[in-house]
Amino acid sequence: MKYTIKSILVLAFLVGSYTINAQDKNNPWSVFIGTNVVDFYPTGADLKTPGGVIASPDFGEDLFFNTDNWNMVSSISSVSVTRYIGDGFSVEMAGAFNRIDRRGQVPADNLSWLNLDGTIQYNLKDFIGSNIFDPYVGVGLGYFSLDNEGAGTFNTNLGVNFWLSDQFAITLDTAYKTAFEQSDLDLFQHRLGVKFSFGGQDADGDGVYDKFDECKEEPGLEEFNGCPDSDGDGIPDKDDSCPNTAGSAEFNGCPDSDGDGIIDTEDQCPNEAGSTENQGCPDADKDGTIDSLDKCPNQSGPSANKGCPWPDSDGDGVLDKDDLCPNENGTAANKGCPELTEEVQEELNEYAKTINFSTGKSEITKDSEEALSAIISILSQYPNAKFSVEGHTDSVGRAESNKKLSESRAQAVYNYLTSNGVESSRLEVMAYGEEKPIANNNTTAGRAKNRRVEINLIKK
Repeated sequence: MKYTIKSILVLAFLVGSYTINAQDKNNPWSVFIGTNVVDFYPTGADLKTPGGVIASPDFGEDLFFNTDNWNMVSSISSVSVTRYIGDGFSVEMAGAFNRIDRRGQVPADNLSWLNLDGTIQYNLKDFIGSNIFDPYVGVGLGYFSLDNEGAGTFNTNLGVNFWLSDQFAITLDTAYKTAFEQSDLDLFQHRLGVKFSFGGQDADGDGVYDKFDECKEEPGLEEFNGCPDSDGDGIPDKDDSCPNTAGSAEFNGCPDSDGDGIIDTEDQCPNEAGSTENQGCPDADKDGTIDSLDKCPNQSGPSANKGCPWPDSDGDGVLDKDDLCPNENGTAANKGCPELTEEVQEELNEYAKTINFSTGKSEITKDSEEALSAIISILSQYPNAKFSVEGHTDSVGRAESNKKLSESRAQAVYNYLTSNGVESSRLEVMAYGEEKPIANNNTTAGRAKNRRVEINLIKK
């Protein structure tokens, strides 16, 4: 017997690993292979001794474990197949053979023993709370044949599996078998062997059976129903928007390194806390230009000026960007340029009076260039101002002719000014002929004053 038990134990440890799980819905089938012991002695039946004396067993010391009364063979002598059917219940079909040389204390003539049993077992592992220690109880029916005798039996069963891995266990159990016939052949049958459970499919080898594996083709973790968690953030890859970077459940597994509520993949500044409107970048002065692009990060300014306030170089209240005269103090009404004063207007026309033309013609004489240069200088000081170039004549001659002459002379002055740097958009030609005299046309001196060109500010 000791060699058989030793063989069974060695086999179990050779195939065992350290992932523990009993036979259950994952591995619904199991096969038992082992040895069995038949013992008539502890049943309490009256048995005849060789001398003809009736011997009743003593239910005291060595009642169950007196191996002198055991019947067994030194080989594999018991096999069974078990099917888990749910809620802790299993059905077992078992068969065994033996050689009977003692019926209690009564010697027997090496009789042949065969038996077949069907048992319903209930697993107590869940009550114990251990995946290794797996006790069970059972009831069932059986039949045995002893030489030329046979009887049906009612069986009660108590056993335990010691699981060494998710598929291998050492199994020890005992059954009390009560014969239906009055044959005095009630008995105990003990079994010891190894149990191999199978039937569960685990395609990816992650220890989670396919039936319960939500990621059958990817090795994963039991806590995630067989799905992997590549970045170890507690969120399975199938639910993780950033499966290779550890993150939080709040952001579906994506990280938010700067804690600003914007995940790194959408954060333009992932290491600096910022705002949603700035795609996660900071804007210290709240001017709408992020600090990395803001030339004045602590001073509010428009983005058009790279986050800096617009300067007002001449301090006239008109920003340089809107100031046509950024270095001269002016007015907002004149876009930052100085207003034309009456004194300057008079000076302008004093120069205009000295512009001379050939008699009866519109050609400007050479001696007028100095006055025209002075006029251009004054106009350049007021780049936002517009002026009318007005032509006037005396009353000598026909009015129509005088009108044309005044227009041509005003046009000549206009042409000179625009060809020497004054923008044409700032000038407008006006012809009045003899309509606006400033002196008496009845005198020579008066007519001379009336023949003139004026340059006047066009007021808005």
